[in-house]
Amino acid sequence: MSLVQRSSDTDASQISAGDTAWILVSAALVFIMVPGVGYFYSGMARSKNAVSLVFMCMVAMAVVSVQWVVWGYSLALSDTAGNPFIGNLSYGLLLNVGDKPHANAPSIPGSVYALFQCMFAALTPALALGGAAERIRVFPVILFSFIWSTLVYDPIAYWSWAPSGWLFKLGELDYAGGTPVHISSGFAALAFSIVLGKRKGYGQEKFEPHNYLNIILGAALLWFGWFGFNGGSAVASNSRAGMAVAVTHIAACMGGLSWSIVAYFRNGFKFSSFHFCSGAVAGLVTITPGSGYVSPWAALVFGAVGGIACHFAVDLKEKLRFDDALDVFAVHGVGGIVGNLLTGIFASKSVAALNGSTIDGGWIDHHWVQFAYQLAGSCAGAGWSFVVTAIILYTLNLIPGLRLRIDEEGEISGTDITEMGEHGYKFATIEPSPGPGSPSLADLERGGTQHSSNATSVANAAEKPAIVAH
Repeated sequence: MSLVQRSSDTDASQISAGDTAWILVSAALVFIMVPGVGYFYSGMARSKNAVSLVFMCMVAMAVVSVQWVVWGYSLALSDTAGNPFIGNLSYGLLLNVGDKPHANAPSIPGSVYALFQCMFAALTPALALGGAAERIRVFPVILFSFIWSTLVYDPIAYWSWAPSGWLFKLGELDYAGGTPVHISSGFAALAFSIVLGKRKGYGQEKFEPHNYLNIILGAALLWFGWFGFNGGSAVASNSRAGMAVAVTHIAACMGGLSWSIVAYFRNGFKFSSFHFCSGAVAGLVTITPGSGYVSPWAALVFGAVGGIACHFAVDLKEKLRFDDALDVFAVHGVGGIVGNLLTGIFASKSVAALNGSTIDGGWIDHHWVQFAYQLAGSCAGAGWSFVVTAIILYTLNLIPGLRLRIDEEGEISGTDITEMGEHGYKFATIEPSPGPGSPSLADLERGGTQHSSNATSVANAAEKPAIVAH
């Protein structure tokens, strides 16, 4: 991640076993966020699209991991390039990545740092796919994930975190991915929703979550994984990592509560697990860029402002008439910008100093220009992601066989059966029960034809329809 104070000597002899172990654990925690996103999204969608959403998240992770090995890591995090916009191919195929530490992570092997960063890269396009939910074909997602990571994620990550990146040199503070992960995915989802158009029935029927348990499970996995997402961004096992984990949890709690309370008064004085989970994710998104720079009391502000801002941002899709199916733009795009700007206000020298890093701080340290740096990073990431994503999508639509949107019949049937030939659920239908004198279910299962001896049971069965699962 972006350590403001780096060691010039990256000798392998500096490697710490404790730091290495923590970052390996953090990589595993970030990995679990990918199926977490899938379950979160599948619960929010209609049942006929549930399996494909989880599947596409997992496929995106696999594709981006391959891309990361081929050239993604090198393009995003070259520490030898002088180019301010994109890295070189010095780490292509991970050939030169071994036990030598990266400049950003002087106490862990380069291979461990590459793995940890791979999980970030793999998660980001999975987030963006929520904007295209319920109407995108699976096959183009494979090619899109590879291209998008190369042209959108890798450059923005380089700007923010690489030693020569222009945003890093400018002075933007982005501890764990406010711009590369959340703003880029949020504005990519906005481009998806505009290019693909609205779902069939948009504005005429009410699209509601089909499985609140999946939403809760997905949010819990995301919350759990975010401890590695932000805590691991210290790239060491130290007090700054502990502070990042603490403020992450505080902001998530405050985000869930603030969104829920606002929704309670706006939606007929009823609480909703969906609203709480959405608010918790909004709080997690908002704290991400500042997680290694702010104090616990500031995390309360991040969570509250993030939860409320993202809640009202959901209304934008109704007012502006774009169909962001799963509110990715509202939560990740808006939440990422809010988090970046709040970091410019609440970033503290004392928190950064927990691991010996030196920053000028934000407004609370009277460093007024920091807000402008954060705004510049937000605008650059948002603009690049939206424009380049739109170009990629329009181009793919022109290539035979890569049409993005499923046809009308497929959309009615659902992407699960249309694109994958699989059902997420076995639905129950009501069929007439056999009348008196017919063989019982137990008789049929035994292969026999004798009648049940329990006349009362047979009579009762005749009065009730049978439930048959398909």
